[in-house]
Amino acid sequence: MAKQKKAPRPKAETPKGFRDYFGADVAERKAMLDRIAEVYQLYGFDALESSAVETVEALGKFLPDVDRPNEGVFAWQEDDDGDWLALRYDLTAPLARVYAQHRNDLPTPYRRFAMGPVWRNEKPGPGRFRQFYQCDADTVGTASVAADAEICMMLADALEAVGIERGDYIIRVNNRKVLNGVLEVAGLPEEAERERGIVLRAIDKLDRLGVEGVRALLGEGRKDESGDFTAGAGLSVEQSQRILGFVTAGEAGLGDGMAAATEEVTDFPGAVAAAKPDAATVLARLAELVGDSATGAEGVSELRQIADYCAAQGYGPDRIVIDPSVVRGLGYYTGPVFEAELTFEITDEKGRPRQFGSVAGGGRYDDLVKRFTGQAVPATGISIGVDRLLAALRMKGRTGGEARGPVVVTVMDRDRMSEYQAMATTLRNAGIRAEVYLGNPKNFGNQLKYADKRGAPVAVIQGSDEAARGVVQIKDLDLGAKLAQTATLEEWKDQPAQFEAPVGELVARVRAILDRG
Repeated sequence: MAKQKKAPRPKAETPKGFRDYFGADVAERKAMLDRIAEVYQLYGFDALESSAVETVEALGKFLPDVDRPNEGVFAWQEDDDGDWLALRYDLTAPLARVYAQHRNDLPTPYRRFAMGPVWRNEKPGPGRFRQFYQCDADTVGTASVAADAEICMMLADALEAVGIERGDYIIRVNNRKVLNGVLEVAGLPEEAERERGIVLRAIDKLDRLGVEGVRALLGEGRKDESGDFTAGAGLSVEQSQRILGFVTAGEAGLGDGMAAATEEVTDFPGAVAAAKPDAATVLARLAELVGDSATGAEGVSELRQIADYCAAQGYGPDRIVIDPSVVRGLGYYTGPVFEAELTFEITDEKGRPRQFGSVAGGGRYDDLVKRFTGQAVPATGISIGVDRLLAALRMKGRTGGEARGPVVVTVMDRDRMSEYQAMATTLRNAGIRAEVYLGNPKNFGNQLKYADKRGAPVAVIQGSDEAARGVVQIKDLDLGAKLAQTATLEEWKDQPAQFEAPVGELVARVRAILDRG
């Protein structure tokens, strides 16, 4: 009889596109989200935790074909009823379902914030994962642009609350209605869906391709570096220039709005150090570009109201600015759109200086709940990219570094474990993080190595002799490490990293070390 082969051991590795988060990462993220939540709650927003699993219909995705589950989401079909379920890919679609389902029990407007993981069934890449965190805040049930202005002001407060200083960020505001007005005046009515779709995709690539690349896509098309050709929208020079005039209306040195629509703009964003035009100038340019379009005029009016509301509360152009170059998501949003950009300089992977970039985006979406109710329900909100914002805080030195571990109570005598646990309990009751070493206590050096690996600031030592005298040895591990690197013998003697203290002074002596550190 042939010997049966053992089943191979599974590989101890995360699935492709996923990662593990350890103590320091989790603690930093929680601390940041806690500060953001405090700001949201100050504005009257309530927390919501929705299910991580939704029906595919609720998420707004198409049903899968035979060969592939669902593009963009992780989906599966139930055995009993054949329904398709999926992990949520954002926090907005679940909000629409929740509001439609519970609208009779919820206040109107409904103000909620949500924080949690989302999942995308997309090809992973450098810095691109299939699971990541989002932090959203939305107001559902009001068409007032005061709600949009409030979202922008609240976002500014949230960024400053986590440690992003003024001058290191800007919240840029645009409006889909203004673009619709420009397209209408340019001769692209809503019925021209193909051309409008190409235009939206083209201007969405503005930051990557620049004005000339977008100009090509608005015209006959563009050939990329590999030689692949992308067909364009087929617009005339005049049509293209009006659209380019819209997205560059917030740039310096372009003159009046209609002049901007016909001027050859070749560099974007403005490489010159000229001051940006003020809100009134930008709005005047946009008003000219939308011409007699009622939709465009409505969008300009909404932007003017947002600027006025924000300015009245002290949120001037140093924090919130009208900027028509914000184009991401214009195919999804129905009115104002927002983007929070961090403006401080970093170095990319090739050593080139560049700005950090966007960490949050959002806007008004008045059609999402309608999918469930059949009636338009106005809504507006913002979503913060948690991992990107946390990375920015680390770069600015606002968080990160070595995480402080617990005080470690060492074990010198197995038979006195209860006494060691009592010491740890005393420290915990005083609000000091502490643990008892639970490995093999035979080798004391291993206990100190463990404390070092845990990032412990202090080790508490008590043998039978110390117990008989009612004292403990307190070892300041941080000071010891520092002295070992730099101190002379005399300095070592003057500042001993280990000292004896009465058991009754344990908390006070440990706290003094922690407060100093």
